[in-house]
Amino acid sequence: MKSGNDHINEILGVLPEGPGVYQFLDQEGQIIYVGKAKNLKKRVGSYFHKKSYESFKSKILVEKIRDIKHVVVNSESDALLLENNLIKKLQPKYNILLKDDKTFPWICIKKEPFPRIFLTRRVVNDGSKYYGPYTSAATTRTLLNLIRQLYKLRTCKYNLSEENIDAGKFRVCLEYHIENCNGPCEGLQSEQEYNESIRQIHEILKGNLQEVIVFLKREMKKLADEYQFEDAEKIKEKYLTLEKFQTKSTIVNPSINNVDVYSIIDTEKYAVVNYIKISKGAVVQAHTAEIQKRLKETSREILAFSVTDIRERVRSNAKEIILPIDLSEEFPWFRITVPRRGDKKKLLDLSERNARLYQLEKQKRSSMASKQSQDTRVLETVKKDLRLGEIPEHIECFDNSNLQGSNPVAACVVFKKGRPVKKEYRHYNIKTVKGPDDFASMEEVIFRRYRRLIEENNQIPQLIVVDGGKGQLNAAVRSLEKLNLRKKIAIIGIAKRLEEIYFPDDPVPLYIDKNSETLRLIQYLRNEAHRFGIEFHRLKRSMGMTGSGLNTIPGIGTRSVEKLYKKYGTIEKISKAPVDELSKVLDTVKAKRVKEYFKRKK
Repeated sequence: MKSGNDHINEILGVLPEGPGVYQFLDQEGQIIYVGKAKNLKKRVGSYFHKKSYESFKSKILVEKIRDIKHVVVNSESDALLLENNLIKKLQPKYNILLKDDKTFPWICIKKEPFPRIFLTRRVVNDGSKYYGPYTSAATTRTLLNLIRQLYKLRTCKYNLSEENIDAGKFRVCLEYHIENCNGPCEGLQSEQEYNESIRQIHEILKGNLQEVIVFLKREMKKLADEYQFEDAEKIKEKYLTLEKFQTKSTIVNPSINNVDVYSIIDTEKYAVVNYIKISKGAVVQAHTAEIQKRLKETSREILAFSVTDIRERVRSNAKEIILPIDLSEEFPWFRITVPRRGDKKKLLDLSERNARLYQLEKQKRSSMASKQSQDTRVLETVKKDLRLGEIPEHIECFDNSNLQGSNPVAACVVFKKGRPVKKEYRHYNIKTVKGPDDFASMEEVIFRRYRRLIEENNQIPQLIVVDGGKGQLNAAVRSLEKLNLRKKIAIIGIAKRLEEIYFPDDPVPLYIDKNSETLRLIQYLRNEAHRFGIEFHRLKRSMGMTGSGLNTIPGIGTRSVEKLYKKYGTIEKISKAPVDELSKVLDTVKAKRVKEYFKRKK
């Protein structure tokens, strides 16, 4: 059985990069945390890549995670809504729970004569029409401002029944005088005209902007033909405003309540079934299952089985089921919907998207497992060929580089589980050796590298590879003996001419089959170390020829000069760089000193 860390790493490796909601589960399978993410892969991965945590509870949470589940949604807004619903439903231990009755805002079109339109956080079953929920009050107010810019609507709470208006019970208010309302309270606007505006607003909130735009253009043309150019211009302003407004305002239709949605992705050997639960227009539950085929079952058979099984597991009491296949014969007591368009089709598409992503993740995991298996097999071959005591999951390789003794440097590359870990590569300036002495240089670098690893209590490798023959190998061994690491780390040297492998205390080299996986991995290590060292050596030579003057600046040492050359490449480009750019490479004080140095040279 795989360890918890291996299982978590597998999941992190295949998480999608889109928006969604993630759930952390503990050893008992209980959901202990629900979170939202704009990018699932980055957000979830950040929990496990931190060196320190903001609070002790965060550290405890991560230590308790044994499994991760996630749900993909269409947007970050949808992720926020789903997270809110799941936290309320599941009340995970490590989430902050809202103690008040506040929820996301809706836009209400009140069921009354001359309907009012307003923001609310409370959905009441009184026949009014509600649109939302929206992720923020700011978004909702933007929509309301657009509507009020386009249409003159009342804001008063009067009961504008026909009898009350005819009786003259009300008087126009300030909103009428500043031309924000047409005065229906005094009968100055007909209910038919007002309701036409409400009809258009319904379409806007549904996202059906084109229908409203077509209607307004038709009205504009009609008014223009009648020479009512001022009114036609007002209509034109309305449809131009709508054309600029591209955001679809409706997220989920709240009239869709207590509905189950199922989708299926069928393959030759298995099927993936996704289930989402809809309550009051929002996703409140999600589940994806994989069904292995035994007798080449059809999609219809598998889906019918899954609906029965999942409904029993989640104890669903939904009377309507949205499906990609008509299963009315199998479930005559439910209302089966196979949508072709509209909000229900969007929900079916969302379910299918989750099923497809699950399938892709399965394929990625299989591919990753295959690669990991291959890497393990190669390392086991290395262990056998080199007669090592353990599998060398951590290997480090060293190479010296100098040109006729000038600018001597060394490089260390790090491989873990057979693959390079470039963030752990290191360059070294040779400090104690005079002239072209590769043996002494190797002895210095090996000593410095592993003395530091010991001092910092960092992991040491199972195998060290030295680029060179017997001389470089013996020099490296002397440093390991000084550090009491001689018997703790296996070490070999590889000579370039015939690719001989040298071992300490053995004058006879080992010749490995040129086509063997062991030799290919060692050559890969050696070539990578050589490339990395040459790259650094070229930089040093360039600095030595053109930029040594930078070292004369107070506070600017070799490392600072290296950073500048890595960023800009030449002394000319460094001299032209502004202070704010240089400050991104060095600190502000050093950047100003470098700039002053070039000003003095002019």
